[in-house]
Amino acid sequence: MNRRELLLSGVALASATLVGKAQAVEGRAHHHATVNTNLIVATSDCVQKGQICLSHCLMLLGQGDKEMAACAQSVNQMLAVCGALQQLASQESPYLARQAKIAMDVCKQCEDECKKHADKHDACKACMESCEACYNECKKIAA
Repeated sequence: MNRRELLLSGVALASATLVGKAQAVEGRAHHHATVNTNLIVATSDCVQKGQICLSHCLMLLGQGDKEMAACAQSVNQMLAVCGALQQLASQESPYLARQAKIAMDVCKQCEDECKKHADKHDACKACMESCEACYNECKKIAA
């Protein structure tokens, strides 16, 4: 197994875990169901696609493609912000609306950066689309 395959399998495992958590939240049958299900699913997808995009960017950077540096940086920041947003949404935190406003800015920047590479790289295109969806869900919460 080469380094790329190892990275991609690690990303796939992490992604499957996140999706499983989001699906568990969706399907929970407790008396207290979350009102933030759509946001949780959107952030989960954004984090999953972002991890794949970041891995792809790092691989290309390692091959000398300096053009991917800004994309990698914006995706990395999005991962941090959306990961926190996902946790706050799951907890129905009073800080959720403020974090959603920050996430809107970060998702928009990531979307714009990935758009530059979307024609050439499927990972960037998928990340761009998931950031747009997350932005739209954040807008509902931050309003």
